[in-house]
Amino acid sequence: MSRKFRYILSAYLLGILYFTLFRIVGTFVFFAGSESAPDFQGLYPQALFMGWRFDTVVSCYILAIPILCFLAGEFLHIRSKAYYKVFHYFIGICYTLCLFACAADIPYFSYFFTRLNAMALNYGDSASVVIDMIVSEPTYIVYFFVFVVVAISYWLLLSLCKRRWLIPEDRPTPWYCTAIVGVLFIFGCFTGMRGRLNKKAPIRVGTAYFCNNAFLNQIGLNPAFTFVKSALELAKDKNKPLELIDIDTAQEIANNARATDTLASFIPELPKNTNVVLIIMESMSTEKMGFFEGSYRNDFGGSLTPHLDSIMAHSLCFTNTYSAGIHTYNGVYGTLYSHPALLAQHAMKRIPMPLMGGLPWELFNNGYHTRFYITHDEGFDNMGGFLKGNGFATVVSQKDYPSSQIVGTWGVPDHVLFDHALKDLDKQDKTHPFFATLLTCSDHAPYVLPEDISINFQSEDMGRRMVEYADWAIAQFMQKASETEWFKNTIFVFIADHGAGFASPYDMTLAYHHIPMFFYCPNHIQPSTCDQLALQIDLAPTLLSLLTPQYRNNTLGIDLFRQQRPYAYFSADDRIGVLDGEYFYLYRANEKHASLYHYQDNDPTDYLSTNSPRHDELLQRADSMKRYAFSMIQYSQYLLQQNKTH
Repeated sequence: MSRKFRYILSAYLLGILYFTLFRIVGTFVFFAGSESAPDFQGLYPQALFMGWRFDTVVSCYILAIPILCFLAGEFLHIRSKAYYKVFHYFIGICYTLCLFACAADIPYFSYFFTRLNAMALNYGDSASVVIDMIVSEPTYIVYFFVFVVVAISYWLLLSLCKRRWLIPEDRPTPWYCTAIVGVLFIFGCFTGMRGRLNKKAPIRVGTAYFCNNAFLNQIGLNPAFTFVKSALELAKDKNKPLELIDIDTAQEIANNARATDTLASFIPELPKNTNVVLIIMESMSTEKMGFFEGSYRNDFGGSLTPHLDSIMAHSLCFTNTYSAGIHTYNGVYGTLYSHPALLAQHAMKRIPMPLMGGLPWELFNNGYHTRFYITHDEGFDNMGGFLKGNGFATVVSQKDYPSSQIVGTWGVPDHVLFDHALKDLDKQDKTHPFFATLLTCSDHAPYVLPEDISINFQSEDMGRRMVEYADWAIAQFMQKASETEWFKNTIFVFIADHGAGFASPYDMTLAYHHIPMFFYCPNHIQPSTCDQLALQIDLAPTLLSLLTPQYRNNTLGIDLFRQQRPYAYFSADDRIGVLDGEYFYLYRANEKHASLYHYQDNDPTDYLSTNSPRHDELLQRADSMKRYAFSMIQYSQYLLQQNKTH
């Protein structure tokens, strides 16, 4: 074999080695905080084998051009060192970029429970925030330095391969030997690029799903592959409307079958001009809360959220509520304007910007002062512009706080946000009611734990401490608010923007969508719980039915006091989830592949691919869930396109 092809083989093996090391390190990092070792049932080697397949695909795309050019050099007897050196640097740079993706994927996967994909580019127009996140979060800096060390070691080893193999031959290789080796390398490379021998389709993301363990199914994926694949898909569909279901069916279901009329046994009555304080809590999954007996506990096994638990015990709680998506912009958009997440589309970056009906405009038109409080730069996610164009008279953001109080990427800590809002609301004209929305952010990495606070932390882990801090900050706010003259005439509404990515038997973790939603107004609302299926987008119609009984709902949310949903539905970038009382329907849009799970038992069995006596019944059930969710999402897009959202 020609030395140059030995160099190609060495570069391939070196790349596979580094990809595998990152995969193993990523596994340890993801489960580092787990209280017990993961049970892989002996399938981890198979996941590594699957990883080798995807790593080979990436490697073959990198090596294809050098292989062809090296083969041409052999036949044309090109002996120039510069000619081959160009391809050496080409290979090295391409692999280095892929290794950077592997390093970035570790914190990304740990946070979102999904491999690095093109949705990370949503931060691209806020480069300063991205840089600040990396600089401010110690673990991100660690990953960056790990990448630097790995990249240097990779280049050193690749250079050793170059010095040994990428040198002129002592004597020409017979042409027939070159031809045979060349054919084998070309066949192997282009077969590797396809990832499979099946003639019908090349390797896809769905190929990695080989078992019922969501982690193992994803750990085999190469982050460079998922990033490029999703970027290509996103580019193709960037300006293309969703085509989940025909619009006539979508409109019929959205208008006639999205909910059944019912009537709660008790509907609270609020006085006219009741103030509204809406707190959207960052990442507050029910898994973090003691009220829901969540699995995320302090070091002594107790609740991380004792103050929120206490507030919920004195509130009207909707315990079976699900977020629209997995991003903050999904949560703000869904909560305020009662429209679902449209898969990977960024709701607040649509051009032209839509005019949205919903909670802010309705209260503004009823004489409310409308104010939105955020901790960070209002330009992030285009939040300030979108909110100001859609019902909020004032947006208070990082620019409105003293620079000494800005402590990290996400601006000021939660308790500073709350203190500022309290002082601001005290100054408002008391002849008009106010609607204040407060978006917390401290429970979002990179974490910055304030130093000027007095908390007896029960946890050593920083992530758990941030949950304790977020709970403490809300308790301080509620205590101070109770001392104001406007407290008795105010309803406090609590909801999360989304949950958090806890380990799950499914590759769309429900903990990222199951969120708290509760209404606290002790003088007018009796404590109770409601366990019917509810969505984040139902908050506005439900609240408005208490504040403005003549409210005409033109959103996709429902009044939970008077209607009941047959299903809950939500999106996670390229996936759609649907729940009824027993089953979880999961649709992977990029793969056009669906599964049905019995989520009440955390059963990982996919009942759509399993033969059982109930197969036809479950297939029909899944189809009904699919039609419902697809119709809601499709109809939302239709309303946006037709400018009918206000």
